Amino acid sequence: MEVTRELNIEIERHYASSGLGDRLLRALALAGKDVENLSPLDLAPMDEFHIRGRQATMELASAAGLTAGMEVLDVGCGIGGPSRCLAAEFGCRVTGVDLSAEYCAAATLLAERVGLAGRVSYCHGDALDLPFGEGSFDLVWSQHASMNIPDKKRLYGEMYRVLRPGGCVALYDVLAGPGGEVIFPVPWARTARTSFLANPAELEEVLLASGFTIESWLDDTERATEWFARLAGRIADNGLPPLGIHLLLGEDFPTMAGNQRRNLEDVRILLARVVARR
Repeated sequence: MEVTRELNIEIERHYASSGLGDRLLRALALAGKDVENLSPLDLAPMDEFHIRGRQATMELASAAGLTAGMEVLDVGCGIGGPSRCLAAEFGCRVTGVDLSAEYCAAATLLAERVGLAGRVSYCHGDALDLPFGEGSFDLVWSQHASMNIPDKKRLYGEMYRVLRPGGCVALYDVLAGPGGEVIFPVPWARTARTSFLANPAELEEVLLASGFTIESWLDDTERATEWFARLAGRIADNGLPPLGIHLLLGEDFPTMAGNQRRNLEDVRILLARVVARR
C-alpha cells in the first residue's frame, strides 16, 4: 500500500502544478480568446491531452455508439477536454475522475467557463478504487490513462464493476510495441518508474479475463505517427504555440514530443482504439 501511495504521488507530481486553472486562463487570453465567453473548441488545442486530439475523441465516440442521455465515466479525465466534448456534441452526462486534484480543479473551472457545469463533473480519485457503485454508468471512457497504472487487472476490473450490464468501455491507449524500450521523457512519464505499458496481447487477455467481449480493435499507430511527426516538426520550425498540451507539462515538452515521435517511428509504442462490452 505504501508503494502504491508513493507511486501515485510521483505520478501526480508529473502532471500538475499549483494554479493550473489560472495559468490556462491567462494563456487563453494571450491567444486572443474571450475567457468570459469560451467554447469547447476554444479549449481543444490544450485540453485534448492525447495523440490526435479532438479528432481521436470524435472517432472513439462514434466507434462506441454514444447517444444523448448516456451516463459516462471518464477515467483519467485530465482537465476535462473529452468530457466536455462528449457533453456538448452528444448530449451525454459525464463524470470525470483523475489522480490529479489540480487537474480536477482546472476541469471544473473550464467547464463553468464554457457553460457545461450542469452536464459534467469531476472528482479526485484513483482508477483502482473508483468511488462509484456497481452498475453506475452506461459507458466507461479512457484515453491515455492506463500507461501510468501497473495493476491492469484491477483497473479493468473496476471499469467492469461500475458498468451496467450491456454497457461498454471505450479505450484509446498507448501500448508497448516490438521496437524496443521507450525513450524517456515522454508526455506520460519522465522516467520508466511511472510508465507501465501493456502490449496488445496483454491488453486483450486482461479485458477478456475481466469479463468483457471485444467488439472492435483498431491499430491507430500509423496515423498517430504522422500526427506526432507534424507536431514535432511545427515545434522545431516555429517553437511552441500559444495554446497546446505543453501548458500542462512544462518547458521540457519539446524534448517529450521529439522522443514520442521517435518512439512511434521505431514502433517502440503502439496506439490502439478498443471498444469492449460487459
